[in-house]
Amino acid sequence: MTLTEKTLARAAGKARVEAGDNVWVKADILMTHDICGPGTIGIFKREFGQSAKVWDRNKVVIIPDHYIFTSDSMSNRNVDMLRDFAKEQGIRYFYDVIDDPNGHWAFDSRKGVLKRQHGASYAGVCHTALPQKGHTRPGEVLFGTDSHTCMAGAFNEFATGIGNTDAGFVMGTGKLLVKVPETMHFRLEGKLQAGVMAKDIILHCIGEVGFDGATYRAMQFDGPGAASLSLDDRMTIANMAIEAGGKNGIFEFDAKTQAYVDYRCKLNGTKAAYEPVTRDRKQKFVCELVLDLDKLEPTVACHPNPGQRKLAKELGGIKLDRAYVGSCTGGKTSDFLEFAAVLQGRRVVIDTFGVPATPEIVHDLQSARWGDKTVWQVLTDAGVQMTENAGCAACLGGPADTFGRMNAPLKCISATNRNFPGRMGHKDSQVFLASPATVAASALTGKITDPREFLSQG
Repeated sequence: MTLTEKTLARAAGKARVEAGDNVWVKADILMTHDICGPGTIGIFKREFGQSAKVWDRNKVVIIPDHYIFTSDSMSNRNVDMLRDFAKEQGIRYFYDVIDDPNGHWAFDSRKGVLKRQHGASYAGVCHTALPQKGHTRPGEVLFGTDSHTCMAGAFNEFATGIGNTDAGFVMGTGKLLVKVPETMHFRLEGKLQAGVMAKDIILHCIGEVGFDGATYRAMQFDGPGAASLSLDDRMTIANMAIEAGGKNGIFEFDAKTQAYVDYRCKLNGTKAAYEPVTRDRKQKFVCELVLDLDKLEPTVACHPNPGQRKLAKELGGIKLDRAYVGSCTGGKTSDFLEFAAVLQGRRVVIDTFGVPATPEIVHDLQSARWGDKTVWQVLTDAGVQMTENAGCAACLGGPADTFGRMNAPLKCISATNRNFPGRMGHKDSQVFLASPATVAASALTGKITDPREFLSQG
């Protein structure tokens, strides 16, 4: 069996499953957030009763993160609805925006968007916060009311996005009927070269199969090239499995996975026990693709979908209005370090926004020093507008006052994960997806630029 098949077989209590089987799967974690949480709660209460209790209050994780730092009253209300439900249910893992359990969230626009307005429990972008807070474990099943839940596949688990109706059912029963997906095999060989990042790997793969080429399929990444990648790199790749239509993305378990998971579970006091899944010698794949990382070059997904792959060096004629680094895909500490490495000692020529994914990443950037400056200062000195309010921000557009949102038909190069029309705001805006390094180089020139041009100068 493949990694996905073995994970689902175990969760279904079966010795073996095959692609196409429909099996009842036990959930280890159900995650929801401020966009889908209220709807999921409504369905749960409608179907199980107003006084019903969730199946396991320690397995429901609620992370407000999407439309948080906005004056929109309905968005603020959603956070309050999550707080009320968490209190009612005794849910342990609710990462509130504010510290007062009896308070109400309201973003204060008078304080501006750059300085922190959240409390100590706030966790930031759900997909990045889940592993940081010790909720991703090898061999487990994680369901989330967000399509990029598949990011947790980096940790050798089955992780997939589900709708509010399915989530309401899981909330009440702890299980879900799942069709076992076929598996596509991506064997990675070699090592990434300077200026090339994990984002380039997944954009290349999506370009190979198309933005719907993996529809309801598992995308399994392994081989020596995969083993050479950091956990941050693996998260970037697994995160965008959905951008090819994938049901999930998944990596093998190794010492890097173990070290990260063991540390995070111990740090946060979450469940420490887990059982990884390993590949069988004989696996059935619907297709196989071998990718030599040594030969990869900086890659861009052009408007209007993630499958429109081109090399950055071919796109120098495209002038840009904006650059953006952030989100679960491109807002990790390692992403900002690569971003800063290109920008250090230089100055951007277009509006450039930086949104760390979590408060922990904000702390990393504000405490790590390169010489006499913090990494945060390197970025702000380069002209990047950095916000301490970690979150999804403009990745999903949001209300008009969302930090970095495009409220006009602009062209933006972004380290985020999706670029369908209207994704980051205005319906006529254009988003070009790229690595943080490519975004940095492009911010310096005002046009799409291969970051190797600047690395060679350094």
